[in-house]
Amino acid sequence: MQGIALWLAAGSTLLLGSCAVVGNITQLDDGYYRVVRRSTRDSLAVAIPKQQLYVQQHADTLLLTPNPAPGAPTATYRYTMQPNHRLLLLRRRLDLDVFALPFKVRPPQGGVPVQLNTNFNAAIYVGRRLDFYSLHTKRATPFGATPHIRATGIGYGAFVGMGSTFVSNDVAALRPTTAEYEGLVLHGGLAAIYDAQAFNIGLAIGIDQLMGADGPYWIYRHKPWFGVLFGLDLN
Repeated sequence: MQGIALWLAAGSTLLLGSCAVVGNITQLDDGYYRVVRRSTRDSLAVAIPKQQLYVQQHADTLLLTPNPAPGAPTATYRYTMQPNHRLLLLRRRLDLDVFALPFKVRPPQGGVPVQLNTNFNAAIYVGRRLDFYSLHTKRATPFGATPHIRATGIGYGAFVGMGSTFVSNDVAALRPTTAEYEGLVLHGGLAAIYDAQAFNIGLAIGIDQLMGADGPYWIYRHKPWFGVLFGLDLN
């Protein structure tokens, strides 16, 4: 089990590192964000109220507007991005994705060693996502500085889906099957997601239910497996 965990951790680190470069954007979506407070000389961190702000980006300038109290005038803070100061914004939202599971790792069970299943598997994922945006300017052209935004998203949630698995006498020992075949499985579980803007990857832990007459005799019935999720953001 320790070897499986270390292998998955190493693989996820490599994947996360390779996809981080695609998390750069030039334009924020209009919406509600929260300024993450940290030690900085940036006067904005001191001036803005401790609440969600409606943020609009116009080139290298941000307009940050808090929800006014009843009867109070609307106040908007103007913030110009700078090369030597990074502003960190946080956005929370519901996440809905469709994922493929390239493989599942099943721990030893019933005398069968560790299994690496690469059959078709897909899942619908619903969870909570936290998007962090690090903003500053960067001199990318001879004509001056341009906005530079590094976007990083992480999330957690649950998934359900379906897939296939190879069924034989070895994995249905108490009820020998008449033939080897690809069985239909329904699965569900929990996942942690990294959002690289262009695509999402994550680590999952789940359980399977084999459909059909061999289901009650399947040695992996309701036993945990570990895997990787890969997919596209639907929202």
